[in-house]
Amino acid sequence: MTLRRLVLVRHGQTDFNAEGRMQGHLESELTELGVAQVRRAAPVLAQFDPARLISSDLSRAARSAEEIGLVVGLAAKLDARLRETHLGEWQGLTPAEVEARWPGALATWRSDPTWAPPGGESRVAVAARAMPLIDELDQEFASDPPRTVLLCTHGGLITALSCALLGLEPASWTALGGLGNARWVTVQRRSGPETRWRLTGFNVGLLD
Repeated sequence: MTLRRLVLVRHGQTDFNAEGRMQGHLESELTELGVAQVRRAAPVLAQFDPARLISSDLSRAARSAEEIGLVVGLAAKLDARLRETHLGEWQGLTPAEVEARWPGALATWRSDPTWAPPGGESRVAVAARAMPLIDELDQEFASDPPRTVLLCTHGGLITALSCALLGLEPASWTALGGLGNARWVTVQRRSGPETRWRLTGFNVGLLD
């Protein structure tokens, strides 16, 4: 396998983040701080020398990828499989509003990756929709020298996909915490025939 490393970057701060609202598949705009976060992170991410930059098609990730691409010298390819978890009826609400309407449901969702909000996706389902993209990248780079691919996406997807790549049982997924805006996760394979991914960095980035 010559797809040696994945760098999974969360988008910069959005207006929903600043207001404490749950975004899911809803569109939201990067704040001034969010743009600044991504611009500061971009030169550090460029040091990974990525061969490909792929982004969620939601605008907060696509805009972040555009800023990163200006520095790393790559145009971002958009892929809907990298979208955030669909939160169904919770989208646009604050955690307090969710708790008021669905008492105890937030705690269940946070502790059980197989559980989905009403009308939404579970984290296990989110990882399952993203995994084929990694399989396609493996095939694409099969005959190349070792490569790094940078994925610009969302916190929920990053944690879910990382856990799936590491082969963790869903009951263990809560061991990985959340990601800050414009921070990233790195997973890497050793050189040679081994295909297993290892976690080499989590919630890495620059302080605001």
